[in-house]
Amino acid sequence: MKTTIAQVPAYEGQEVTIGVWLTNKRSSGKIAFLQLRDGTGFMQGVVAKNDVTEEVFQLAKNLNQESSMYITGTIVEDKRSPFGYEMQVKDIELIQEASDYPITPKEHGTEFLMDHRHLWLRSSRQHAVMKVRNEIIRATYEYFNNNGYVKVDAPILTGASAEGTTELFHTKYFDEDAYLSQSGQLYMEAAAMALGKVFSFGPTFRAEKSKTRRHLIEFWMIEPEMAFVDHDESLEIQEQYVSFVVQSVLQNCKLELQTLGRDTTKLETVQAPFPRISYDDAVQLLKEKGFDDIEWGEDFGAPHETAIAESFDKPVFITNYPADIKAFYMKPDPERPDVVLCADLIAPEGYGEVVGGSQRIDDPELMKQRYEEHDLSGPAYQWYLELRQYGSVPHSGFGLGLERTVAWITGVEHVRETIPFPRLLNRLYP
Repeated sequence: MKTTIAQVPAYEGQEVTIGVWLTNKRSSGKIAFLQLRDGTGFMQGVVAKNDVTEEVFQLAKNLNQESSMYITGTIVEDKRSPFGYEMQVKDIELIQEASDYPITPKEHGTEFLMDHRHLWLRSSRQHAVMKVRNEIIRATYEYFNNNGYVKVDAPILTGASAEGTTELFHTKYFDEDAYLSQSGQLYMEAAAMALGKVFSFGPTFRAEKSKTRRHLIEFWMIEPEMAFVDHDESLEIQEQYVSFVVQSVLQNCKLELQTLGRDTTKLETVQAPFPRISYDDAVQLLKEKGFDDIEWGEDFGAPHETAIAESFDKPVFITNYPADIKAFYMKPDPERPDVVLCADLIAPEGYGEVVGGSQRIDDPELMKQRYEEHDLSGPAYQWYLELRQYGSVPHSGFGLGLERTVAWITGVEHVRETIPFPRLLNRLYP
């Protein structure tokens, strides 16, 4: 019976064959312990000299790291293993004998590992991070599909910026200028006017020269947009969605979180509703915490967000930022036009903003005014203005950064480990 490591609990006491790679081994006298992986999981194979031919036993003792093989044996319960099962090996069919594998069980520097990212992905830690990433994506589709959203794909090549031109990658589109997308949001607004509730999930690009542990040049965004939904309703959707994703990971990725050494007690509290603090109160809170230099009207940096998050035991919404530091399309608070109906969701434990959202301007005249203030009167934005001219409605949306969310849920320090092949300021390889 050919199967996978992930499926072996269903075959306890039975003989199976699995295609695997060798991650590590040790042997003593008449027994060899093989650490095996097949992409679905990790498992130990025990080769006893008395249970196999001399040829198989010598092969097991001399295998090199990352050699590939078909391995056959009986599945038995092993309570000492986090996985819970191991294989009593009967036979090994070598596929390829690897040699001089560059990533050994010893410690390696970050740059070395990044240069070998195509191989580093095979490690148990990176495997666990990618499995959690996959579960976040799976849960995202489940949540939005179950709640009546339509997935719409936004273009990657655009004729203009969503929020400003200073952080865009420029290219030529035949005889026109084009840019790699910063966000699918504007297109999702158009889609929401056609389909009601929509979401996009795709790559976005920022050309800012940042080296922080929270930034990537290329990253993935989940961007829902909802017609006939106001700011407060949007906040409820955001907290329900984030709670659903976190609880899905806790339920379906127990072994991966254990592999990563994640303290899951801090994730178990992530259930809606989330606390909220206004920008005004956040500034006051920061001053009380010793940030004397922060002034009203300034945006918050990573230290500010971390300090605010430390005051709460769940993710926290910071609401109603000053209009001058937010995007042109955000709707002003009707009772206080100097702030906008927006919120950033700040994750606990120093992971910073994971969601940003707002109610969008739906008044055609106000949007025209914003166009003039931000010098957006060119033809590239005409279609976006027309959304307000033909049946404008209240609508809201938000964007969740996938890699930051993966970093927070897994507890890894740097977002470079949360995407298969990271693009950083000085890294385009592999």
